[in-house]
Amino acid sequence: MNKYLRNFIIVAANSMIAYSAPAQTCNCESNFEWVKKTFEQNDAGFQYIIDKKGEAAYAIHNQLLSDKIKAAKTSTECTGLLYEWLTFFRSGHIGIENLVHEPANTGQATQQTAQSKAVYEAYNVDIPKFEKYVAGLKNAGYEGIWQTGVYKIGIQKEGGQYIGFIIESGADTWKPKQVKLKITKEDSVTFYMRDHTPQHYVVEAIGKNYLEMGSSRLKRISPILPEEKFAENYIKLISTYTPYQETLNSTTLYLRIPSFDISEKKAIDSVLAANKEQLLKTENLILDLRNNGGGGDASFRELIPFLYTDPVRTVWLEFLSTKQNNQRFLDFANDTTYGFDEETKKWMKDAYGKLEQHLGEFVNLHNQVVSIDTLPEVYEYPKKVGIIINEGNASTTEQFLLAAKQSKKVKLFGTTTSGALDISNMYSVESPCKEFKLWYCLSKSLRIPGMTIDDIGLQPDYYLDKTIPPYKWVEFVNNRLNE
Repeated sequence: MNKYLRNFIIVAANSMIAYSAPAQTCNCESNFEWVKKTFEQNDAGFQYIIDKKGEAAYAIHNQLLSDKIKAAKTSTECTGLLYEWLTFFRSGHIGIENLVHEPANTGQATQQTAQSKAVYEAYNVDIPKFEKYVAGLKNAGYEGIWQTGVYKIGIQKEGGQYIGFIIESGADTWKPKQVKLKITKEDSVTFYMRDHTPQHYVVEAIGKNYLEMGSSRLKRISPILPEEKFAENYIKLISTYTPYQETLNSTTLYLRIPSFDISEKKAIDSVLAANKEQLLKTENLILDLRNNGGGGDASFRELIPFLYTDPVRTVWLEFLSTKQNNQRFLDFANDTTYGFDEETKKWMKDAYGKLEQHLGEFVNLHNQVVSIDTLPEVYEYPKKVGIIINEGNASTTEQFLLAAKQSKKVKLFGTTTSGALDISNMYSVESPCKEFKLWYCLSKSLRIPGMTIDDIGLQPDYYLDKTIPPYKWVEFVNNRLNE
């Protein structure tokens, strides 16, 4: 995959305005027709899924979404429906970005946004009384006052569930007493995002002072309870934005890499260089990649030698040639902000020429199905490498895991990865009305259908089941490597 394009998550704007643009119709229906046509003609995975699921299933999906789209009244509602249409094809490497923003007040009357008119569920609570109640709790459980990002949230038990409500908010889309989350006694949580769309997770208590819900972590503010070292250590390692290394014991090093974003390459390389001497004389390495959603292949290049034992086979990909897709290569070659050297620019321009000769076809720009990379040396240490993975791993991280798994030193620990790799090289285009940006993919892996990863993921060698809480995963892997 191209190292400058990465996995994208749907973004919904916080404000909406009525659709209007001179000389063309701008509403959810017209935007849907544009998204549908653009995706059908340009996405590298479109026909693959149609062949797999069938034209009849696609027609039914189109009709269901078309009916919903006709009833859409807001830009945010339309965003969700357009994304829902895209999920017919895959769950990752797709996206709809809402570009609509509320116009500045110029003194003229403007339409009140639908968002400001919306009525969201509120919890009938006396906040000062609640604050006094939780301050005196000894065994608080989920009850208490919690902080996450710009939100201060109160959680109170109500019958067989827990209600989380806003006490203070730094987001204009949330007001005090609005319901931010609900936890059932089965420990499943419905968490409402910034734009009030619901997400469903399993809530995990990290000691007494932290709650984990998907990628959100809540820290207890009240009641004030003693700090727990294991919980503080876990939150430190899982919340870091930059790579770092530490020594667990005389036989094991721990390396945390939260992202392979191309902007992190320098930091990753720096940590590896600074600790190379120690890495090459320590028996075990734990590489923690949890929630590393990908980035650029170049970011893990310097890591491979520490894992390497055998030649690494990489299956290549092919690009769908269309006028719109091919333009990407020229744009990159001519844009000085990317800093490509002259050799790379020439390759991109040559690639453009080759693609233009095969419009409507898939083109293998590398002229080979598989490449085999051999390194000059196999390091004696580390002898064992345990890589911790979870459902937050996708895209480039999965590409790294495919390479790492070929080493005799490596075992994967954790849960199944996300599964977003077969259809790759994301690209974006704006709608004619400048209201939405569509993200789709330009390439298809030559692994499929023989080895599909999209919406399936990569399996760990050691599944860490629910009886092993996430904050104990490093301890589990450490024990296993030192047996």
